[in-house]
Amino acid sequence: MDYAAEIRAFVVENFLFGDDGDLREDTSFMESGIIDSTGILNLIAFLEERFGVSVADDELVPENLDSLARVAQFVARKTAAAGSD
Repeated sequence: MDYAAEIRAFVVENFLFGDDGDLREDTSFMESGIIDSTGILNLIAFLEERFGVSVADDELVPENLDSLARVAQFVARKTAAAGSD
């Protein structure tokens, strides 16, 4: 599944108002001001609903949620782990 494409579409629609401009896979959401702390909660709600993953409090770190690439990798890991349970 192409998690990055779906996550990109969500971010562009909800935070960039349809204009993806120069959003790259490694663009930091927080440093670039694309998503703030409240926006992260919206992103998490989307991930949980769309991909059926559960995001634990200790997973709310930039390494998991601060760019398209990081979020896509995080979702891939979570769905792979859920499939192996």
